[in-house]
Amino acid sequence: MKKWLSAGILFVLIISLLSSAMAKNDTQQKNSPQNFKTGVDVLLNGKNNILKGKRVGLITNPTGVDGKLNSIVDAMYKSKDFELKALYGPEHGVRGSEQAGSYVEFYIDKKTNLPVYSLYGPTKKPTPEMLKDIDVLVFDIQDVGTRFYTYIYTMAYAMEAAKENNIEFVVLDRPNPLGGEKVEGPILEPKYSTFVGLYPIPLRHGMTVGELAKLFNKEFKINADLKVVKMKGWHRWKTYDETPLQWVLPSPNMPTVDTAFVYPGAGLIEGTNVSEGRGTTRPFETIGAPFIDGDDLAKALNDLKLPGVIFRSNSFTPTFSKFANQLCNGVQIHVTDYNSYNSVDTGLAIVKTIHDMYPNDFQFRAENSQGISYFDNLIGNGWVREEIEKGTPLVKIKAKWKVELELFKKVRKNYLLYK
Repeated sequence: MKKWLSAGILFVLIISLLSSAMAKNDTQQKNSPQNFKTGVDVLLNGKNNILKGKRVGLITNPTGVDGKLNSIVDAMYKSKDFELKALYGPEHGVRGSEQAGSYVEFYIDKKTNLPVYSLYGPTKKPTPEMLKDIDVLVFDIQDVGTRFYTYIYTMAYAMEAAKENNIEFVVLDRPNPLGGEKVEGPILEPKYSTFVGLYPIPLRHGMTVGELAKLFNKEFKINADLKVVKMKGWHRWKTYDETPLQWVLPSPNMPTVDTAFVYPGAGLIEGTNVSEGRGTTRPFETIGAPFIDGDDLAKALNDLKLPGVIFRSNSFTPTFSKFANQLCNGVQIHVTDYNSYNSVDTGLAIVKTIHDMYPNDFQFRAENSQGISYFDNLIGNGWVREEIEKGTPLVKIKAKWKVELELFKKVRKNYLLYK
């Protein structure tokens, strides 16, 4: 009897190990470079090159790389199928050398000798002069899945310019690093439209840049001659870590995938007098100010029992931005479960908790002449700030945006390219 039991247990163990190995192998196969390709690899390795014989303008930055991390600039410049004529850089520039808010002037790229035009600062939309001798504009930039990340509006303005100048527009698609299933936060109200929120979409939109381009093009009547080169092997449930891609910093303060995950909510801290961690190695994951007690804040936030996150008391000294060279105390955000983590809820909980704990020190950024704070631009309305100042519970604040969010989800379905 014991021998039969031992044999049975051994058999179950072997089957379990084999199943585990097969599942691991299946995941590795699905995530292998052979089974996964971003839009640029699909384009450059495809038989039907939609750029063939055309004069190309390229909008990109350091994230514009192929599966082997070769720069798309260099790869396209060497192509004999088409002619790369000009480069266009978003915030932070084509080579990613500029900090947030810095304007990059016109220059000549040293490696290719091509003209490089800035699409950040005074000229957000390409002018007719910038588009001279261009047949098609190509966009290849890694987005981070958040409404107030400016690259998607660089894309929108370039689509408008393409329409106005009878130029084709091609988006080389890339994954939404947060996955493409979860959608969070309030819809931006038109009054609060700026370059950190141009269109009425939620804070966490759950779409790829290609899907956003299709939505922008039709819903907001850009009507450009748009083509999206789809990825191969990406599914909506996949986060960036579930692809074979290496993370390339989309901007100087987006160093990791974890940064991208906390950004839709922690980015709201920029609208306050609390440091969002710029000037540290963990921006947006590190939150604090000289007037905060880190132990008290960590306890208060952990007591909220927010899903998928733990807060750790933390002290830091930013090297630039808010409180440069001053000791700050606060918390570090540790995401423990990507699937259950709600970034917008978490960010608002941090803002409200600090507001309630330190009423004499905490401040929202000052209002402009129209009575709008930068926080309002980020959240996309003026009423959330008012509700926080009135002491309204977060659950009631969230309930107020639910109807519009559900309506957006229905519209969004019409533009999804992946299952």
